[in-house]
Amino acid sequence: MDNSSYFEIDTTISAIGEAKIPAPVHYKENGQVKQTFISDKDKVLIDVNPYRITKMVKEGKKLPSFEMAGPRELIYFDPSKLRCALVTCGGLCPGLNDIIRSIVLELYHRYGVRNIYGIRYGLQGFIPKYGHDIMELKPDTILHILEIGGSILGSSRGPQPIDEIVDSLERMGIGALFMIGGDGTLKAAIKIADAISERGLKISVVGVPKTIDNDIYMVSRSFGFDTAVDVATLAIKSAHNESSSFLNGIGLIKLMGRYSGFIAATSVLAQQDVNFVLIPEIDFEIDGHNGLLASLEKRLKERKHAVIVVAEGAGQKFVQSDEKEVDASGNIKLNDFALFLKDSILNYFESKHIEISLKYIDPSYIIRSLPANANDHVFCSFLGRDAVHAAMAGKTKLLVGSWSNNFVHIPMIESAKKRKQVNPHGKLWQSVLEATGQGSLKNSQFDKTGD
Repeated sequence: MDNSSYFEIDTTISAIGEAKIPAPVHYKENGQVKQTFISDKDKVLIDVNPYRITKMVKEGKKLPSFEMAGPRELIYFDPSKLRCALVTCGGLCPGLNDIIRSIVLELYHRYGVRNIYGIRYGLQGFIPKYGHDIMELKPDTILHILEIGGSILGSSRGPQPIDEIVDSLERMGIGALFMIGGDGTLKAAIKIADAISERGLKISVVGVPKTIDNDIYMVSRSFGFDTAVDVATLAIKSAHNESSSFLNGIGLIKLMGRYSGFIAATSVLAQQDVNFVLIPEIDFEIDGHNGLLASLEKRLKERKHAVIVVAEGAGQKFVQSDEKEVDASGNIKLNDFALFLKDSILNYFESKHIEISLKYIDPSYIIRSLPANANDHVFCSFLGRDAVHAAMAGKTKLLVGSWSNNFVHIPMIESAKKRKQVNPHGKLWQSVLEATGQGSLKNSQFDKTGD
């Protein structure tokens, strides 16, 4: 993130009303009731660079910071009368059921909320014409869902009429809505919260950011990312074992990452058997003296095998079409560069009369539907509980996210402004370059022949 944009961020968190009800306290120590609460004055600095902090203080500038997440001493809702709804939207991601479980258990056991409803199949579940039943959520119904991948509520993509969604919330008497989803869900949540405000309703809207690509702006880490990297490293291991077992063996692995290469870059550092990494943020060439194919040929001559990792959104300039199709969520459908690259490699070495053994691996949908790993189990538990604390305090139009190893409240409107991407000059990508040794795959301006 550009540090200059820190000053433009409004971290004010909206509320639907003043919190006046003492929060229920269930913890005791030596017979005394004891609970640690978080105040709205507890902050987490956005920029933790000591040099910039000192400079800002000297210049008399306010240090931009997020409100810390956690339980508040006073809450807005009466738990005995509150009705809550949960919805999961968009693509699948490891940890969805963990978030559901964490929210339900915190509402039920910590606050005593008894009316908790799961909305089936994403935003469709709010719209009468689809006829989806709601699911009543209680501790016994979500007891073992950590073992299950996907979402027990189901999901769907695409927009639905905002007014009909708010009508449904009003009919059901919902006071707190938890929306678990990615950037499309985030934008929908903003519209829903605005419509709720225009009607003068008292409904809290709290988001839990879900993206396996880890590309949500102002969020350090999203749930499911750790699991995705974990499984992606297994694919890299397999590709390396396969390629190193054959003369001129090549392992080509396609990983998730529509617009951001965090999974590809991080997986490569976790399993350092990769020689070339292609991500959307970094331009490269296929042909030419420094292009991928020539660099790959050089690698095979030196070491007799190679492993290539490709993020799904990389290399789109090579596979662009005149007509751009969009999916149900309004995202431009990406063309499959990884398969294009596979054919390009085969054709290149065939033209050179060099025999190769190429294996293509795409574990994407296996990863998306897996249960979360241990690290993501813990991470989701924190996110779900803090989402409940925020909603119970009457806060709205916010995400609960991770920042500088803390859980914070992030205004939805700020997070929706852009997509987080790998910094070409940052430590992550520079470390990838050092680990792979791939260097630049760009040709010089004098290289025009492609020979």
